[in-house]
Amino acid sequence: MAELLRVPEVAADTTEVVLSTWLLAEGAAFAAGDPLVSIETDKAEVEVSADAAGVLLKTLCEPGVEVSVGEPVAVLGADGERVGDVDALLAELGVAVAQPGEAKPVVRREVPEPAAPVESLEDRGGRIFASPLARRQAQDAGLDLAELTGTGPGGRIVRRDVEAAIAARREPGPAPQDPRPATTSGAYEDIPHSRMRKAIATRLTESKQTTPHFYLRARLQVEALLALREQVNSTGPVRVSVTDLLIKAVAKAHVAVPEMNAVWLPEAVRRFHHVDISVAVATDGGLVTPVLRGVEDLSISAISGQVRECADKARNGGLRPEDLRGGSITISNLGMFGVAEFDAIINPPQAAILAIGAIQDEPVVRGGSVVPAKVIDVVLSVDHRAADGALAAKWLDAFTRTVENPLQILI
Repeated sequence: MAELLRVPEVAADTTEVVLSTWLLAEGAAFAAGDPLVSIETDKAEVEVSADAAGVLLKTLCEPGVEVSVGEPVAVLGADGERVGDVDALLAELGVAVAQPGEAKPVVRREVPEPAAPVESLEDRGGRIFASPLARRQAQDAGLDLAELTGTGPGGRIVRRDVEAAIAARREPGPAPQDPRPATTSGAYEDIPHSRMRKAIATRLTESKQTTPHFYLRARLQVEALLALREQVNSTGPVRVSVTDLLIKAVAKAHVAVPEMNAVWLPEAVRRFHHVDISVAVATDGGLVTPVLRGVEDLSISAISGQVRECADKARNGGLRPEDLRGGSITISNLGMFGVAEFDAIINPPQAAILAIGAIQDEPVVRGGSVVPAKVIDVVLSVDHRAADGALAAKWLDAFTRTVENPLQILI
């Protein structure tokens, strides 16, 4: 039985999105969980997947147009279903057929071509999975996706696979010339704002102006944490990072101080029974914050795997709507860039964000003597509407004690 594919609500307060890329051609079959279309939201490019197996009977919007949440963008049929009179089917489903000249204007300057029909990809078993960014890069470079090997989740072709193929075929030669034409003044270059950059600017400006931030700072001694990481990596099958351990320590602090596991809503403070933590990931288009679910019950190796998967999705356009929803706190680590300390802006409606600085060698006093130590400076930004200073201080104390006695992380 044919049904409409409607634009899902991909993020809070998002009413308009841009239909970026159709990942299947009309008439192509798909399985449950297969990505059907990529859409560009205010925060990231995400994929909409099929709930059940079927066939893409008809697309209703061209790539590059802006569509509203809830608007129909395609007609999906049951597995093996074929329809002779598509216009009659659309009328039956209550969708008006677009007349010549009524097509929506394209709002993106660069619109990828639709993916090739999966039925024509017989040499790859009928299906090629690739992120939207990888598809665009391969098309621009003249690469056939069928000749690439994917290293992403489930064998998915991602950006690094395309870049590796481009590097492999590149022959030594003179350095390429800058293709950009010289500007008339030569003094500056204006780079238009992307949709994501505009949205980030709007959201963070609104957060800073309307959320009463206050900040708590702590210096953590992390020799024991680094020793634990070295021991885990020398014996375990998965290598873990300092960030992975700190994420688990955040979850431990949320369990110890459950009042901080909350978000601010107009009519109430909502407290959660499970700890969902957003992890800030830098991409070419801007900052995104995919969410790890139920971190209090995850092992360190599971956290490490999920962080890597989320980062890969974020950087290769594979995030899905559910990947960005929820979370009561965000962790943002700029330590790998050598940043000693910074104040982060809360991601509403969350109650807090934890900013992590670089590991540094500093003198500390122990037992009345000054000794060298490995330290990390952290800054907790808190929404004063959702939590008072004493409560946030109690949370930061629990987090600090967990980090400085890291065997608690493994319990």
